[in-house]
This record gives sequence, structure tokens and C-alpha cells, in this order.
Amino acid sequence: MNDKDISSLYRGYIACLNERDWSNLGAFVDDDVRHNGRRIGLSGYREMLETDCSEIPDLRFEIQLLIADAQGVASRLSFHCTPQGHFLGLPVNGKKVRFTENVFYAFENGKIAEVWSIIDKQAIEAQL
Repeated sequence: MNDKDISSLYRGYIACLNERDWSNLGAFVDDDVRHNGRRIGLSGYREMLETDCSEIPDLRFEIQLLIADAQGVASRLSFHCTPQGHFLGLPVNGKKVRFTENVFYAFENGKIAEVWSIIDKQAIEAQL
């Protein structure tokens, strides 16, 4: 895949997340996907995303920065949302917060095979 194809594929993946189109997640994510070094598979990845969306009903993935090449994607996602209860161990309890996530993706056979993610927890703490 070239840079443009991977960028388009990634944008389709983000659209899938924002539309909560879980039945099509497998079009973008490999069956054996790994998240932060742990193999969770497509079903575990889907469960993680569904849980996030359940706990943060207004969760929307906004691409702030996207760098794509034949090896994968580096992305900075921004969020302005209202987590219910605790989020990342913090008592957010329905307060609207802004934060970012830096994510790296490795692709195999046209699908996301590995995800490394870091959320800016300090930004949330500063707002509480």
C-alpha cells in the first residue's frame, strides 16, 4: 500500500469508529490485532471500543495530525467529551474535558495489526 491508500484507509477506520459501525470494524482491523503490546484480537479490540463509547456517549475521534507511509500511521487524535464516572482512574463524573491521544498503527495485509496508544492523562487531571 502507498501513503495515500493507508491515509484513506485510516480515515475510513476513524469514520467507522465515529459511526459506531462495529459490524464493519473487521474491514479495518486484523483478527489478531495487538494493543500496546498485548494481543487482544478483533473481538477484544471491538469490546474495548464499545466500552469506551458506552462510558463516554459523546466520544468522537477527531484527527488532529496524520502522518502515513507504507509502514503505517502516526496520528494525534483530539477529544472533547464527557466521560461518565471514572475515566483512566480519574473521577471525571460527567464533566466535559479535552485531551489528546498519540497513536501509532502498523498495518499488515491492508488492516491494522498493531496499535500503540498514549492518552494525555495529565491534561484531564488539570481540568479536574
